[in-house]
Amino acid sequence: MVVRRILSLVGYLFVLILTISACGEITPEITATELPSSTISPTSTMTPPPPSPTPIPLAATVNGEEITLQEFEAELSRYLSAQGEDNNLEEAEMVEIVLDDMVNQILLAQGAENLGFELEPEVLNVRRDVLVETRGGEMEFENWLLENGYTQQSFDKVLVSAIKGAWMRDRILEDVPISAEQVHARQILLYNSDQADQVLSELNSGREFATLLAAYEPVTQGELGWFPKGYLPHPAIEEAAFDLQPGEYSQVIETSVGFHIIQVMERESDRPLSPEARLVWQERALKDWVAMQREESNVVILIPHESE
Repeated sequence: MVVRRILSLVGYLFVLILTISACGEITPEITATELPSSTISPTSTMTPPPPSPTPIPLAATVNGEEITLQEFEAELSRYLSAQGEDNNLEEAEMVEIVLDDMVNQILLAQGAENLGFELEPEVLNVRRDVLVETRGGEMEFENWLLENGYTQQSFDKVLVSAIKGAWMRDRILEDVPISAEQVHARQILLYNSDQADQVLSELNSGREFATLLAAYEPVTQGELGWFPKGYLPHPAIEEAAFDLQPGEYSQVIETSVGFHIIQVMERESDRPLSPEARLVWQERALKDWVAMQREESNVVILIPHESE
């Protein structure tokens, strides 16, 4: 695995026996045998300073909170195991996915703490008891920890972070509105620019949109349904739709899937979001929140990262 490791610094013991004379010059070293005998105690010994602790290799820090290299490599191993043999990602992509996920999880947990969330010990115990029961007992749970590269301490740390992160995630999702301005639209989708221009010319000449839909979209009638801004996968279609009033149609819009002509059928300034539309908005809200936190936080990556 091509992962740059952070080298540990080993503490060294130096005893400097240099003294500074009154004139500021450095005098030669003085050994114990050169000192007057009256200054030497037969029972005195020199106690060396304790060695400096060896720094723990790190993968990243998030606002000062550490992700150790050991924690990262264990998580990467679990990710690889979950992907199985069908994994077609490059190693650098997998490193980035796992590291970004760990950073984002810490940001969510820190966000919960900043909002005053406190994890009660009994809540943690209940969560752990449920996991133990799910695994079939304490012994089976301990075997599962071992198989997945966890110690009890490292698992508890992950569990605490996950609970805090889930609380913060739920707050973000709950803040997403349940209604918004929406339009009800339909489209004629064509795969040839000349044909699309011909259909637009027919519309401009007075042909009914419904008539052309029956010819080009006989099954679905080009139905796009109700949708708010930020829902469709092609922003150009949304932009055109929200510029139209009921009954109006657009110019030809080119996207990666073809050539579209949109007609707005209805429009409401405050309509309840469909479950699908609100889910899309929630996913976007969570993504935007994480992006903003990363922009405002001190995130230091200490291993090779694809975005570097």
